[in-house]
Amino acid sequence: MNEVDIQVICESSWKANGEQIQNWVDTALEGFGKDTEIVVRIVDEQESAQLNGQYRHKQGATNILSFPVEVPDGIDLDLLGDLVICAPILEKEAREQDKPLADHWAHIIIHGVLHLLGYDHIDDNDAELMENQEIAILKKLNIKNPYLTAQVNEP
Repeated sequence: MNEVDIQVICESSWKANGEQIQNWVDTALEGFGKDTEIVVRIVDEQESAQLNGQYRHKQGATNILSFPVEVPDGIDLDLLGDLVICAPILEKEAREQDKPLADHWAHIIIHGVLHLLGYDHIDDNDAELMENQEIAILKKLNIKNPYLTAQVNEP
């Protein structure tokens, strides 16, 4: 069983639902083969910006930061890593992209779990692989492809 430790530092208009977050993490980890522990920390823009500057050398808040745990050989540890999610950024993105807020939360958490598993999107091939994984996982949760732009019907 995967264990998710949720730390709510900043409230969101979408209330962090532990069961939903657990379900998203479990779905993302299907087939991983071992039980894990993940910390999900929900923060404000100030903490996100501070961590983004400290660890990525980038200015400003970001939607999610992923911190995989590097376990030394010979140590048996179930901790996969930490996800730090900036609630105000997620809310802003969901509004701008006209997406249901809970769906955007699911997407970002799954995106973060994939980073903890070693996926990345630095180059186009890796980005496509990661996006395809995200789309497949979200489909299992009946959530639409987040990378499709809204179709506008013209008269």
